[in-house]
Parts: sequence; C-alpha cells; structure tokens
Amino acid sequence: MPLLEVQNLVKHFPVRGEGPVRRTVAKVQAVDGVSFTLAEGETLGLVGESGCGKTTTGRLITRLLEPTSGRILFDGTDIAHLPEKRMRPYRRELQLIFQDPYSSLNPRHTVGTIVGTALRVHRLVPRNRELVRIQELLEVVGLNPEHYNRYPSEFSGGQRQRIGIARALAVEPKVIIADEPVSALDVSIQAQVMNLLEDLRREFGLAFLFISHDLGVVRHFCDRIAVMYLGRIVEIGTREAIYGEPRHPYTQALLSANPDLGVVRGTPPRERIRLTGDVPSPINPPSGCRFRTRCWKAEDVCAETEPPLEEKSDGQWAACHFAAPPTRSIVADLAGSGPGR
Repeated sequence: MPLLEVQNLVKHFPVRGEGPVRRTVAKVQAVDGVSFTLAEGETLGLVGESGCGKTTTGRLITRLLEPTSGRILFDGTDIAHLPEKRMRPYRRELQLIFQDPYSSLNPRHTVGTIVGTALRVHRLVPRNRELVRIQELLEVVGLNPEHYNRYPSEFSGGQRQRIGIARALAVEPKVIIADEPVSALDVSIQAQVMNLLEDLRREFGLAFLFISHDLGVVRHFCDRIAVMYLGRIVEIGTREAIYGEPRHPYTQALLSANPDLGVVRGTPPRERIRLTGDVPSPINPPSGCRFRTRCWKAEDVCAETEPPLEEKSDGQWAACHFAAPPTRSIVADLAGSGPGR
C-alpha cells in the first residue's frame, strides 16, 4: 500500500459577481481530477507551467486548503475532509517547505522560537530538552547551533531556507511537500540546498512531493515525474521514461524548451517545439483534451472526447489519444544540467 494516495482531487475557487448578493458566477478549476501515489522514501516531481495547479495541489494535500472533492489517503486514512482536531496528528506526518524563504518565516520570532514551536505544539520533547533539540536540528541542516537566538533578517536566503527545512524536520514527518524550495535562491546556493535535501532523504527515509518548474533540478532529485497542465496530470512515469521517451505532446514541448547544452559543445542545435497561442483560462477550459488548442497532433476526437490517463508502457501513463515517443532530435539533453555535488 502506498504511503500517500491522491484520488481524483478537485479544487474549484468561486468567482463572485458584483453587487450586494455577490453570487457565484463562475469557478476557477485550479485542480480538476488529480490522482497519483507516493511510496515510502520515494520522490515524485510535479512539473508544469506557472498556474497549472502545482502549488494548489501541495496545499490541498497538507490541508492548508480544503478540497472541493476527492480523496487523500495517508497510510490508508482519508484525510481530505477530516475536522481540525482529528487532522492534527497527520499534520505532523505531512510537512511543507515553502517557496519563499523570506515571507515564510516570522521576522519577529527568533530561529529558536520558529523551530521550537512545532516541538511544543506536538509535545515531542520535554521543555528542558527543547533548546538541545533545536540546536541539533540547526546542525543537521548545516547552520551554527549557537545562532538559535538570532532573527531571520540576520540570515541569507539560503540560510533562511535551511531554517524552513529544520522547522519541517522538527516533527519527524514521513512526507515533505517541497514547493519550489530553490527557485527563490541564487544559483550558486541551489545546489547546496538540493544536496542537503538529498542527504536528509537518505538519512531519514523521507518521501518528497517535489514541486518545481526547473526540469534539471527535478531530474537530479526525483524518482518519478508527474506533468500537469491546466489542473490535470497529463503524463506520469519514471525519470528515465519521462526524460528519455516522453509520450504526451505537452511533455515533449516542455523538454524541447529546455536549454540545449549540445550547442555549447559545438553540435548543431536540436529541433524545438514552439507552441502557439496562450494557455486557456481555468475558468472555461477547452472541451475534451485541455491541451488540444495548442497541440500539433489535435484531431476532431480531441475536442469531443477527453483522453483518460492510461498506461502506455510499463509504469508510464499519458492522457493523449495520439501518445507516442518523439524523435530523438526533440528530446532535451539534460545530462549535465541541474544542481550537482
């Protein structure tokens, strides 16, 4: 049984009209039928364009947002609509690392207070052991244990993100949702934070849902990849399958847009896929396949019938009527990209 299983997760935000009544006139379909599993100790990357629903999915799983419908099974228990009192033990098991290390830390609290609050709320250590445990956590994430009494403003962006990681680790979770944890950091710091997450994963056996738009970072860190477009997962599979033989046209376009390292080495540039048009509005998405308005393979059936997410090869699923591996010329060369040791 998987540690975490998401089944047909939906989140629609109401759009209110003007006037004193402010009736709901439309709905933003931010997440519309997302399903996936996460095994113990596994890392699943969630990628896609900005606005596709990645962050909303992460906040639904941690119950920072209430799902419209669907199921979130954690260790076999559906936590999608649990009342707050019954949800508290599961909040310890599901932790979130935020994208912005500057706004996610209270500037009025010291590092010791930020990390120690979780210890007190869940009563994990005696009060006389709190300081020792806080210093242990700071040391684990590569910070000076003696800086527990400093404020977030006294740290750099990379150090603040390490404080956020220490806060997540304090409650000894089983799953961490990392919402673009390095996108706000300087490139020179990204590799250090990613290597820290990899070390923590191995040391503590953590499972990660890693949300990112950086394909190089995702390839470096994740075992499996799920590709989202306009609120739905269009392809999911192993790292080797997604980067080696992507089957959905949108996945192929994403990989094609990645910088071509071969040009630097003196080889001719590879063919690129240039999508036309803009991403449709999540308030009124296209009928059938949501990607059809930008897809070069689109036929009449794409507008009439929504393609189900089906297994196309061993462990690789795609939601496309015409799913097929690309020619080698449009597969992105990511072997040397992304942060490394």
